Amino acid sequence: MSLPEILCVAMSLSLCAALLLGFPVAFTLAGVALLFAGLGSLMGAFDLALLGGLPSRVFGIMTNEVLVAVPLFVFMGVALERSQLAERLLAGIGGLFGSMRNGLSIAVVMVGMLMAASTGIVGATVVTMGLLSLPTMLKAGYDPKRATGTICAAGTLGQIIPPSIVLILLADVLQGANIQAQLARGNFAPDSVSVLDLFAGAFLPGLLLVAFYLFWQFWVAWRHPDSCPPLSGKRHWRAVTRDILPLVVLIVAVLGSIVTGVATPTESAAVGAAGAIGLAGWHGQLTVTILRQIMEKTARISAMIFTILIGASVFSLVFRGLEGDQLVASALGDLPGGRMTAMMILMVGIFLLGFILDFIEIIFVVVPILGPVLLGMGFDPVWFGVMIALNLQTSFLTPPFGFALFYLRGVAPPSVRTRDIYRGAIPFIILQIIVLGLLALFPSLATWLPRALF
Repeated sequence: MSLPEILCVAMSLSLCAALLLGFPVAFTLAGVALLFAGLGSLMGAFDLALLGGLPSRVFGIMTNEVLVAVPLFVFMGVALERSQLAERLLAGIGGLFGSMRNGLSIAVVMVGMLMAASTGIVGATVVTMGLLSLPTMLKAGYDPKRATGTICAAGTLGQIIPPSIVLILLADVLQGANIQAQLARGNFAPDSVSVLDLFAGAFLPGLLLVAFYLFWQFWVAWRHPDSCPPLSGKRHWRAVTRDILPLVVLIVAVLGSIVTGVATPTESAAVGAAGAIGLAGWHGQLTVTILRQIMEKTARISAMIFTILIGASVFSLVFRGLEGDQLVASALGDLPGGRMTAMMILMVGIFLLGFILDFIEIIFVVVPILGPVLLGMGFDPVWFGVMIALNLQTSFLTPPFGFALFYLRGVAPPSVRTRDIYRGAIPFIILQIIVLGLLALFPSLATWLPRALF
C-alpha cells in the first residue's frame, strides 16, 4: 500500500474509534478529516489545495432545492406528533379494528404505515406509538412480545415508505455517485436519479412489507388467539371518519402530487407542512406554545442533518484526496464472485454500521465512498438505493443494538422486560430479510414502477 492509502485506512479507523468514544458525529467527521489532511500534507501525501473546494460544496448544500424538502417533511412529522393528531389516528384505527382478534396489532401496523407516509421519522413514530398503544395493548391482555415487536416493526416503516427522509437524502447522494460512476465508464450523458425515482422504487417493496406484517398478525391470531384478545366496545364511525380521513387525504395529496408530477418533492413537502398545521388547528390542538415547540424541534433536527452533511463532505473530500476511492475500487474489484460479492459485503457492512451509527451518517459517509464503485459495476441506482433503505430498516430493528428497540425500551413500562422486546422483534426481522431477499432476486420490484411512471 502507498502512503496515501495507509493514511486513508488510518483515518477511517480513527473515525470509528472516535465515534465509539461518543464524540459528536458531525464535528468528528470534519475534525478527523482535517487532522489527517494536515498530517498528509506534512508527509507529502495530500495537497491542501483540494480543501479550496469546501466552500463550493457547502454552498451547493445550501442551495440544493431537493434538500429543502427535508426540514419541511420534518416539520410535518413533528406537527402531527406534538398536536396529538397521531394519538387521534391511533384511537380512530384502534376503534375500527379493535373488536377483531389481534385488531390492536393490525391498527398499530396501519398507523405505522400512515405515520411513515406522513413523517418519515422513525424515532418519533416508535416513541409515539409506544406511549399511546403499548399500555392499551398490555391492559387488553396482549402478550408483551407480540405488542412490543409490532410497535417496533411498524415504527421502522418510515425508513422505506415515501416520503421517507432516508429516501430524500439517499436520492441526493446517489445522484452524485451515479454521475461519477457513469463518467468513469465513459458515459458523458448519464441518466439522473431523482427523489421521484426513489419514491416510486420504494413504493412496492414498502407495501409488500406491510402486507407481510399484516399476514403475520392474522397468522398469530389464528395460531395463538389468547396472546391477542379483541377489545370490547362499539365502533364510533363518526369519530373514526373524522380522525382518519383528513390525514389520509393529506398523505394522498402529498404523494399524489409528487408521483403525478404536479409538484416537486419540495413543493409537496410545503403542502404537507401547511396541511399538518391546518389539521392541528382544525382539531383545536394548535397553540402558540405547541407551535413554538414544533419549530424548535424542527430547527434542531434540520440543523443536525445539515451539519452532519457538511462534516461528511469534508471527510469524503479528504478521503478522495488520499486516494481512498482508488483503494476501495481495487479492493472490491478483486473480490472472488465479482459484483454480487461486493454488493453483499456492502450490505453486511451497512447492516453492522446501523448498530452504532444513525442512517444520516451512513448515507453521507458510506454511500458517497462506496456508491460510485458499486454503481460502476452496473447496478441500477434506484434498486441500489431501495436495498440500502430496507437494509437500514432491518438493522434498526435487530437486537441487541437496534435503535427502534432502544426507543421503545425508553418509554415501555418496567413490567415489560428487554428480553420480551428483543424476542418480539425477531419475527419481523425474518419478514424484512425475506422482503430484502425478494428484492435482491427480483430487482423489478424497485425498478418497474419508476420506469412505468417516468
